[in-house]
Amino acid sequence: MSAPVAPPARLGRLLVAAPYLWLLLFFLAPFAMVLRMALSDADTALPPYAPHFEGLARLGEFFARLDLENFRLLAEDSLYGQSYLYSLRVAALTTLIALAIGYPLAYAMAAAPRHWRPVLLVLVVLPFWTSFLIRVYAWIGILRPDGLLDMMLGSLGLTSEPLRLLNTEAAVLIGMVYSYLPFMVLPLYATLEKLDRSLLEAAADLGATPATAFLTVTLPLSLPGLFAGAALVFIPSVGEFVIPDLLGGPDTTLIGNLLWTTFASRDWPLASAVAIVLLVVLVLPLALLQQARLARGGP
Repeated sequence: MSAPVAPPARLGRLLVAAPYLWLLLFFLAPFAMVLRMALSDADTALPPYAPHFEGLARLGEFFARLDLENFRLLAEDSLYGQSYLYSLRVAALTTLIALAIGYPLAYAMAAAPRHWRPVLLVLVVLPFWTSFLIRVYAWIGILRPDGLLDMMLGSLGLTSEPLRLLNTEAAVLIGMVYSYLPFMVLPLYATLEKLDRSLLEAAADLGATPATAFLTVTLPLSLPGLFAGAALVFIPSVGEFVIPDLLGGPDTTLIGNLLWTTFASRDWPLASAVAIVLLVVLVLPLALLQQARLARGGP
């Protein structure tokens, strides 16, 4: 007869099981619901879909009724493929621009005197204290023709005509970089702030220039924060629909806008298929990257 498990051991098992229970309730269960909906047919009922797999008892009956019509439609209609590619392109540009701005900002924050760092950190997260929607609407007032930006540039004599940035891809990129820049800065700052400065001093003693010391010491050690920030910016940027809807035009339709339009048209099965494909597009590369990092013995 095995000895009873000690209370600390039971507590440890509960702590280990908690994240898996969280994933089961808030990721796997909703994913299963959306997948079931994606394998259904559109209907005029409420909710507007007719599931194929309700009350099936045999596995053979399950596969006999398996219907991939919605996924086949996504493959046949070029609109969805173009929207996926355009979303990935805009998300990649947003991530690169946020990295170009966020890395020097995070580096300067980490190199600032210690008593200034909390103040700089608050300034980075300060926009989160205002509603996301209000901040996007503020950019409409800035970027619209004869808006604040045109007025400022005109008063300086830099432009004679309105820039007409609103409802363009440039406006979408500006809004997305502004909104997601803190998600790039914070992981980078957390990594750079812990950097051992003595390593840079040792590199300088060995004859390394500041640029060489950065490329060989600082940049490699900051890669975990860089990858984390890139993921935090890229993933929500792919599915963003508020910013393109308010700042973009008819030529800036991301997959998030198409997903919302499909749901609004009450074609829930097709919209669920769009969401499933988007999730696979996002999760599969991250899973492969994590697998490669574990194979190399990385963190």
